Amino acid sequence: MSKQTEKRLLRREVVKQLLAGRGDLLVVGGLGAPAWDISAAGDHALNFPLWGAMGGAAMIGLGLALAQPKKKVLVITGDGEMLMGVGALATIAVQRPPKLSIVVLDNERYGETGMQETHTAHGVDLAGMARAAGIARSYGVRTAAEVLRLKKRIHAGAGTVFAQIKIDAERLPLVLPPRDGALLKNRFRAALLGPQAAHQ
Repeated sequence: MSKQTEKRLLRREVVKQLLAGRGDLLVVGGLGAPAWDISAAGDHALNFPLWGAMGGAAMIGLGLALAQPKKKVLVITGDGEMLMGVGALATIAVQRPPKLSIVVLDNERYGETGMQETHTAHGVDLAGMARAAGIARSYGVRTAAEVLRLKKRIHAGAGTVFAQIKIDAERLPLVLPPRDGALLKNRFRAALLGPQAAHQ
């Protein structure tokens, strides 16, 4: 059972590192803190932060990866959100999108509802579950050096990647992306497909 006695990585430093030099990487931010984290690293037209749909971030990423197989797709989400959508791991493993990466920022807490412990605080191993589902490149990440290695794998786009990164359960100021869902959708489509696609 983890009570966060060891030193943990800091979520926004991790996200900033993963997104540095991102190029045309498509980024889905899971509901809540991960969406604030990608915004804190720099709001970007190819960010798609979720304001809802808890449990759906990994499947949205899969849809993008299948629709845009030449593009690298990164989903950054939380442990609570991934636990709600854990069945997505089986579908992703079967589909094997070669340029999809799922990163779970695991603070072992439900940050949006009061910081209650999630199951990962009691030993649930999301990387192990992903590996058992068939995602061979599944990693537990606890150090800055491992984050750097993960970044190289993500930016290489050479196979489906899953990572569970243990982070500190820190409370941070919100850095909110735009709240307008239509705006987020349209700017993402325009950045990805060209201005003519924004309103189709």
